[in-house]
Amino acid sequence: MTGGRFSSSTRDIPEVSAVPRHIAIIMDGNGRWARKRLLPRVAGHSRGVEALRAVIRGCIEQGVEYLTVFAFSSENWRRPQDEVSFLMQLFLKSLQKEVARLHDNGIRFRVIGDLSRFDAQLVKVIRDAEALTAGNTRFSFTVAANYGGRWDILQAMSRLMARQPERRDSFTEDELASELSMHFAPEPDLFIRTGGEKRISNFLLWQLAYTELYFTDVLWPDFDAAALAEAIGSYQGRERRFGRTSEQLKTAAAGQASDA
Repeated sequence: MTGGRFSSSTRDIPEVSAVPRHIAIIMDGNGRWARKRLLPRVAGHSRGVEALRAVIRGCIEQGVEYLTVFAFSSENWRRPQDEVSFLMQLFLKSLQKEVARLHDNGIRFRVIGDLSRFDAQLVKVIRDAEALTAGNTRFSFTVAANYGGRWDILQAMSRLMARQPERRDSFTEDELASELSMHFAPEPDLFIRTGGEKRISNFLLWQLAYTELYFTDVLWPDFDAAALAEAIGSYQGRERRFGRTSEQLKTAAAGQASDA
């Protein structure tokens, strides 16, 4: 896994590999999974943590370098208070339980989003986990919590304006991208949403400009390594043109073959 400056899909033509380098997932369907089994919604969230473990393992086995999951959006505060409280406690307990395992497996952990509304204990556990895993390079795992794509862009622009107000009309895409929460990762190659809904729900709005979208009816607690492989298989059947024509792709491929 490498860092540094990453290509913008609207300014450059990124390298395309058979396996998506970065996968972003909206983990939807926990409540419906529980309801189908006559269980409380929180049981679905608990089962969803197990699904996430399987997907992290599957990503590493497949050769994916970055995984970003949408755990809690800035709009999720509108949910019933008891469910929100459970989700916060589940996040805290899961992190306390899993951080050592993440570190032992060479996984770097990050959280993006506005943590100001979170309990001080949860924020401390998050920051400690980030510090512990900061040197890991095998795999990058990021959780978006109290995150919104519009919030992210506004925060980035505000920081640029605060530093250089005289340049308010002349900032570049690269400058703005460097201030976004996901500045440390390439743009996602593949976006997955489970649970049958077909929306991106204010997730990584800037970064998903040319990402391949994959929607599945599988509810998140049932999404496993096999389902991940199916999603990657769908990605591998896509033609990623980035504004070009199919004929241009064929010409470019032929040129690369002749140079080999």
